[in-house]
Amino acid sequence: MQRKGMALIVFTSSLFALGVCFALQDKAILPIQVAPITEPNKVSLGKQLYFSTVFSNNATLSCNSCHIINRGGADGIPKYIGNNRKVGLLNTPTALNASLNFRQFWDGRAQTIDDVIEDHLKDPTIFASDWANVESKIKNNPDFKIPFKNAYQGEVSAHTIKEALHLYLNDLTTPQSPFDRYLQGDKSSLTPEAFKGYQLFISYGCITCHQGPNMGGNLYQRFGIYKDYFATKTNITKADLGLYNLTGKEEDKYVFKVPSLRNITLTAPYLHDGSAGTLEEVIQLMGIYQVGQPIQPYDIPLIIKFLESLTGKIPAPE
Repeated sequence: MQRKGMALIVFTSSLFALGVCFALQDKAILPIQVAPITEPNKVSLGKQLYFSTVFSNNATLSCNSCHIINRGGADGIPKYIGNNRKVGLLNTPTALNASLNFRQFWDGRAQTIDDVIEDHLKDPTIFASDWANVESKIKNNPDFKIPFKNAYQGEVSAHTIKEALHLYLNDLTTPQSPFDRYLQGDKSSLTPEAFKGYQLFISYGCITCHQGPNMGGNLYQRFGIYKDYFATKTNITKADLGLYNLTGKEEDKYVFKVPSLRNITLTAPYLHDGSAGTLEEVIQLMGIYQVGQPIQPYDIPLIIKFLESLTGKIPAPE
């Protein structure tokens, strides 16, 4: 994969980042819009597929096993547990609002939701399966007969399965957070503490990377702009290398897709390796490594109040 033609931005100049921070301010963040469901039968089928174990070669995992809807679309553990109960190398990113990301996965290797589905299906550490196996399971499962008839005139194929699941994932957005209501004009939706936390979020420069409708997920960034996060890490894994795994370029080592901050209070632990257990910890780390100044202890609770205001309306699980 080449950078040329890709929609990626890497801020490496501290002066430029600081200037962008104050230029963007609250105009850089957009509220999540409530999108109408135009194909309800397909979305309903996609939801059924999301909670089914048909993708797993041994019928032990579903999409919801790792991307648990009522846990903020993540799994609440440092690193995912995949096929045959093996622990993976990365922290599970949330599936909520994933459709708003410019690329998928921590290293951005997937351009689309369809690419994610293909990746997970064939990944030996996750579903370890293939389309022939999945199609066979669905065709032999009476629970899917009517839903596929209603959505696709009974056609069971890789195309119809992916499309239905993709449409459901597109529907996994979380609008109507207190902060969204603030952006839409309801200034009373933020408490004074949350509003102060928002001002600190801007003044510390957090908004430089966490902006757009998903407050992240729309650019790449190096983990360790102002200080080398990996300098004292004794066991650097392939998962730590980030974008480098795709490009092979030295400058892409430790570069990751910036994670969304939406619903962040629901998705601990944090960072690509799940090594930060609390918001307090990750905020302190971001101050040191990403914005170049310690976050004052008395400011952290206020920033957390702001982050709490980013929790939107979570889609209903099964």
